[in-house]
Amino acid sequence: MDTQLAKSLKLLVIGDACTDRYYYGACKRLSPEAPVPVLKHLYTEERRGMCLNVGATLEALGATVDVIKNSEMIYKDRFVDVKTKQHLLRVDFGESEKIASFDASTLDLKGYDGVVVSDYNKGFIDHTTAEEISKVCHDLGIPLFVDSKKKDLACYDHAFIKINEKEHEEAHSYAENCEVITTLGSRGAEWRGTVYATQECEVFDVSGAGDTFLAAFVYQYLQGTDVPEALKFANHCARIVVQKFGTYCLQAEDLK
Repeated sequence: MDTQLAKSLKLLVIGDACTDRYYYGACKRLSPEAPVPVLKHLYTEERRGMCLNVGATLEALGATVDVIKNSEMIYKDRFVDVKTKQHLLRVDFGESEKIASFDASTLDLKGYDGVVVSDYNKGFIDHTTAEEISKVCHDLGIPLFVDSKKKDLACYDHAFIKINEKEHEEAHSYAENCEVITTLGSRGAEWRGTVYATQECEVFDVSGAGDTFLAAFVYQYLQGTDVPEALKFANHCARIVVQKFGTYCLQAEDLK
């Protein structure tokens, strides 16, 4: 992709956000208290997760991005052996209490070229909020792109909906006027009955691959590219990040 010729885009990302924390340490012995490894902590690394990863990837591709997210803190803590990058344990914090839903009734979308919803179904975007976002986008003629964990997707009308194969199997309803893109892992992605294959690669970590696919598709599609070519670009970008460790934000140099 020649970013020098790319159209300038201003995008709004709405969704559930978290911080991915990686606690790296050395594993050299088993605990005397139980048959589990002892991790001697060496250092900690934080990365932007969920909708923040979508926004960061869009920025890396060249877009100007605003983000509306939950104010409650969600952490996904991973304990990792520094030598092998093997995950020993993941612990999630911040979801024991209900996350306040976003009031989209006064949403101002003036000046945006597109809206991206990263809905991890944590509570920030409930059914009513999703319907309001869809209506405002449709009334203003602003393209809407959605990645959702909801099983009832009828709330996302007039939208591109990106879900994975398992989510597609579990979804029980869709809006009449939507376009569904199903990611198939190593097999690529499917749209309107056609599978757009991706190149095989050695997969190291799938964290954030869906976020990357969504951001790449949105960016390329809004550049005026047709859906099949945008899907091929999204496949390519997702293929890059699954070869990296952890929640990886695509970099401009990755696309050279």
